[in-house]
Amino acid sequence: MGHIVTEICKGMIVDTQVTQAGTQQEWDAGINMLAGLSTRASITAGADKGYDTEEFVYQCRWLHINPHVPARVKGSQLDKRNTDTLGYKMSQVRRKRIKECFGWMKDFGKMRKLRHRGQALVSWIFRFTAAAYNITRMKRLLA
Repeated sequence: MGHIVTEICKGMIVDTQVTQAGTQQEWDAGINMLAGLSTRASITAGADKGYDTEEFVYQCRWLHINPHVPARVKGSQLDKRNTDTLGYKMSQVRRKRIKECFGWMKDFGKMRKLRHRGQALVSWIFRFTAAAYNITRMKRLLA
């Protein structure tokens, strides 16, 4: 399973990671990649509704990162200090941009059905495809 972290303004891929498929591995990969980012005061993390768990939200707050995940109707770990802000509402609209990265990687980067096996090789190909996406994204931004 491939995971990416993108920069929200320009849509550039900042970090990638490949793990075994599974929900816990997805949350762990998200925290590992977020921990490697800078710890400036206003960093936020947008993710899918599946990330609205006690462990993920707690670890984000421990890293001084505001988790901007969609709140579940029942049992949500987010409170009003996150969901009532303008930044949270903007983040819910912009977080869908990550789908563009995965769509490009599947269509043009040939990641839809990978022929290679082994986590090390797949990780290298995934990171290389993400770099190619960034190059095409830069070309569009400079034009």
